[in-house]
Amino acid sequence: MKTANGIVLDKPGKPDYRTPASFRIIVSLETVSKILERLSALRLAAAARSLGLLHPNQCGSLAGLGSFDAVATLTHEVRLLQAASFKVSTLFLDVKGGFDNVCANKLASILTKGGVSAYLVAWIKSFLSSRQGCLIFQGAPKVFCPVAVGTPQGSPISPLLFVLYVASLHPTMPQGLAISYVDDLTITVSSDSVRSNIRALQYYFGIIQRRGADLGVAFSVPKTELIHWRTPKDCSDVSFAPIVINDMLFPPSQAVRWLGYWLTPAIQTSIHFRRRLALAQASFTTIRQVSAAGKGLSFWCNRKLVFGAILPILTYGCDLFIPDAGTLKKLDPFWHGVHR
Repeated sequence: MKTANGIVLDKPGKPDYRTPASFRIIVSLETVSKILERLSALRLAAAARSLGLLHPNQCGSLAGLGSFDAVATLTHEVRLLQAASFKVSTLFLDVKGGFDNVCANKLASILTKGGVSAYLVAWIKSFLSSRQGCLIFQGAPKVFCPVAVGTPQGSPISPLLFVLYVASLHPTMPQGLAISYVDDLTITVSSDSVRSNIRALQYYFGIIQRRGADLGVAFSVPKTELIHWRTPKDCSDVSFAPIVINDMLFPPSQAVRWLGYWLTPAIQTSIHFRRRLALAQASFTTIRQVSAAGKGLSFWCNRKLVFGAILPILTYGCDLFIPDAGTLKKLDPFWHGVHR
C-alpha cells in the first residue's frame, strides 16, 4: 500500500514546457489504502481541533470551511480596517511545492509536542516512510523509486497533514491578519500610509520565510502579488508603490485571482463576473460542438451538462459577490441563449 503511480500531466496555459514546474503529478493510490487514510484523517482532525493544533485562520482541508470562508474573512478584515481610516495592503503568497516538502520526522515531532496520541503519530510516520513511486508518461520506464519526503497527492489525509505542518507560518499582527487556504497564504496589514504597509509586509514576509526555512518549506516568489485596497468613495490618488521581495520588484495589481475569486482594490464585482462569463462561454462552445441538431448528445444529456458544468462556472462567487446591473445585462442574455 506504499507504492503509487504518478501520472504526469501538463499544466494548461504554461509558456514553456521544458521545466518540471510546467507539469502536475496526479498520484494514483490503492482504494483500500484510501479508506484507511480517510478513517485516520477523521481521527486526526478531531484530535487536532481539540488540542488546538490547527491555526484559526487556516480555511483549507477542514470540515465546514472552504474558499468562501477564506475570501469572506479577507474582505471583511479589509473593510473593518478601512472603517478605522487605515490604509490597507495585502500580499498574496504561494508555498512552493506544497505537499512535496513535508518531512515525516518534523511532522511527527510537531504532533508529539502538540499532544497527539503516540499510536496515531506512529501511524502517520509509518504512512510517510518507505514510500515508492513511479512516474508515468510517454516513453518512461516503469521503475519504482524511493520517495524520501512529501505526502502523496490524492490521499485523503495529505491536505490535513500539510495544514498541521505549516500551522506555525502564521505570524501574529496587531493591525492585520494572515489568512491561508492550504498552501495559499495572504498577509494583510494596515497603517496610516501605503509606504508603512510595504515595510510591514516585508517584515512579516521575512518572519514567514525564516519559519518556512526551518520546516524546509519555500515560497514561489515569482507568483507573489500585491494589492493596495481602496474604498469605492476614495478620491485620493491611486498608489502604485511596489514591494521588493527577495530582490524582485512587484507592483500592485489591479485584479488578483485568489481561490477562484477576482479581487480588485475597491472590491468591485464586475471584473469577477466578466471572468466567470468568459469561462462559461468557452465551456458552452465546447458543449455545442458535441450537441449539433440531429446528432450528438440528447436533449436530456445537454441539459445535465448545462446545469452541471456551465451554471457552476457562471455563478461561482455568488455566495459572496453580487453582480451589478450592468453585469446582469451581460449574464442574462448568455444564460437565455444557453437554454435555447
